[in-house]
Amino acid sequence: MEAQDKKMVQNFYAGLSEKIAKAKAYFNRPLTLAEKILFSHIDSFPKSIPERGKETLNFRPDRVAMQDATAQMALLQFMVTGQDTVHVPSSIHCDHLIRAETGSKSDLLRAFDENKEVYDFLKTAAERYGIGFWDAGSGIIHQVVLEQYAFPGGLMIGTDSHTPNAGGLGMVAIGVGGADAVDVMAGLPWGLLNPKLVGIKLTGKLSGWASPKDVILKVAGLLTVKGGTGKIIEYFGEGAETISCTGKATITNMGAELGATTSLFAYDSAMKRYLDATERLWVGELADKNKESLRSDPEVYTDPKKYFDEVYEIDLSKLEPQWVGPHTPDLLRKVSEMRDAVSKEQYADDIRFALIGSCTNSSYEDISRAAYVAKAAKEKGLKSKIPFMVTPGSDQVFKTIERDGFMGTLNEVGATVLANACGPCIGQWSRSDIKKGEKNTIVTSYNRNFKKRNDGNDETAAFIGSPELVTAVAFSGKLSFNPLTDELPLPDGGSFRFPEPKGEELPKSGFVFSKAGYIAPIEDLSKRKNIKVSISDTSDRLSFLPIFEPWDGKDFEDLLVLVKALGKCTTDHISQAGPWLKYRGHLAKISDNMLIGAVNAFGGANGTTTNQLTGEKEISIPEVAKAYKAKGQGWIVVGEENYGEGSSREHAAMSPRFLGAKAILVKSFARIHETNLKKQGVLPITFANPSDYDRIKEGISVSIRGLTSLAPGSKLTAHLSDGYSFEVKHTMTDEQVEWFKAGSALNILRPK
Repeated sequence: MEAQDKKMVQNFYAGLSEKIAKAKAYFNRPLTLAEKILFSHIDSFPKSIPERGKETLNFRPDRVAMQDATAQMALLQFMVTGQDTVHVPSSIHCDHLIRAETGSKSDLLRAFDENKEVYDFLKTAAERYGIGFWDAGSGIIHQVVLEQYAFPGGLMIGTDSHTPNAGGLGMVAIGVGGADAVDVMAGLPWGLLNPKLVGIKLTGKLSGWASPKDVILKVAGLLTVKGGTGKIIEYFGEGAETISCTGKATITNMGAELGATTSLFAYDSAMKRYLDATERLWVGELADKNKESLRSDPEVYTDPKKYFDEVYEIDLSKLEPQWVGPHTPDLLRKVSEMRDAVSKEQYADDIRFALIGSCTNSSYEDISRAAYVAKAAKEKGLKSKIPFMVTPGSDQVFKTIERDGFMGTLNEVGATVLANACGPCIGQWSRSDIKKGEKNTIVTSYNRNFKKRNDGNDETAAFIGSPELVTAVAFSGKLSFNPLTDELPLPDGGSFRFPEPKGEELPKSGFVFSKAGYIAPIEDLSKRKNIKVSISDTSDRLSFLPIFEPWDGKDFEDLLVLVKALGKCTTDHISQAGPWLKYRGHLAKISDNMLIGAVNAFGGANGTTTNQLTGEKEISIPEVAKAYKAKGQGWIVVGEENYGEGSSREHAAMSPRFLGAKAILVKSFARIHETNLKKQGVLPITFANPSDYDRIKEGISVSIRGLTSLAPGSKLTAHLSDGYSFEVKHTMTDEQVEWFKAGSALNILRPK
């Protein structure tokens, strides 16, 4: 940690017990860990006890973390505020823009060449505003944050949906859009809907093939992809303390797939061991002194149903290895059930690729267990039957597993090492083995498996499991293979069954410490003021932001329905990643991908719609939006449940705003996306009666009335051009109403 971080952490622990005592006196009851952390960071206590899930509260996060794809837009917005420096410790991590193609060295060299102007922009912006900078190759944001910055009891926001990874180290870490990061970096309080609380009691102990990955896959199956929306998931019980710190991080990381605000574990000895191993002994010592403040009160653990809104219990000793997928992270099956599923669902049994690593499962422990499985097969003369790719989480992890022989073992069985970056997990993957539309199966230890997520192909069925499970099935090449019971034929004619995986929580010889590619923030403001942020006037990747016009004070009349999204519509559908990542700093360019992945209920086609002004059919959705904007015609998008689930990318809100969207009307929103829409001045509204979704027919226009008296809890109605009207709901706070009126939250921050 740099001096500013160390001072912040020391000050935090110095005042923690007093702040928690104040929170306990305020609520006049025992507190959960989530409440202790949140309310020790509250900007001011409301006059009356806030109801969970109803009231937005303002908090003061300790730090901000940004990845290179989302940092571009966050920094472009921050520059508009006129601030000279960030007001909390902040960092930028270059991990998303590196394409996986041939291997670590060549992929990284190509990334530096292809993304030079973006990296130069991020580096100079970091130097100008006092931000820590981690260059390409240093590691994936969440792994680096866990190694370098996370601390028990802290509150962090990050411009990536998997920021909750730091919950494995007892931190409330929340994924947000870049506009939220701007508020915090500008020294403003940050608003969050007071979350509901889910308690998950863990008993027993993992054994055999069961891993921390299987815990979160089980939870995903229990709660589904929208079961965590507006909630914090807190794990507790004797079973929780048997899981390593990095294992806990795997669980909290993938809580994002449930829509959870965040997930976390209480501080324990496993976290202390990890802090010590990553050369943060002083943090562990401070945490030990504040241990009671870093866990729920005893009464909570004794009677959890009294303090949590929902409570579940999982016996780790009975947990089996599992797969989730395809196309959604909550379609859960035990590995023993996959053979029948392959037959019943007609999945392609032949696996084309096996991929392990990513921010979710690239710890030393993860790789050690995968290497154990690989070594057992290697000793019998076996090699992976399919291409096998390994993505280390950080340079520190890579150098350590290389020193300890794990990487060599994986190489010897056929693995290709990719750069320390996101790569295939976010669609930065160049595949030449399949044609577009070809049905195929891949297995990964990643966190997200929506259609087109990994390779841009609709027909790729991605199944998620633990690194050791993925490694084992790579030797069979079959999705139906069960390594717990099935045997593989050997070259000499015998057969082989995998032993149960074993691994090491932490390296016995310590980590090979690395801060390769790191540039510390320049703390002296006088040395920063003359640094020029690098943006070329001719760039097609970076551009200064336009000013969104303020609301005209009138109801929205006769909005044309641009698209009626059918089924799942994630941020990947609204603003695709993959090749589009290169335009994350250029709003006009990236808006060309708006909703091209959405399935339009009007005709059932992907990414096309009818231009209601001309009658032209099957036109690209962004092209029609541009045509409406040119004519001054407002438009609306209609969607179904959990609209905008997935990534935190605010481009999924900024592009519709840029192209003329007035409102988004859906059955329900994912948390981050709804906030992002509000920040950009787009009105997010939901059907009071979800069945009214069916009333939206092609060619109908929609008027939204009641806006002239818009206020928290105010009533709005939708009036269709066919004469039908119905109630719609909004969740705008007083502050968010002001954003709407101003045209965006950023417009309020602009220097007058």
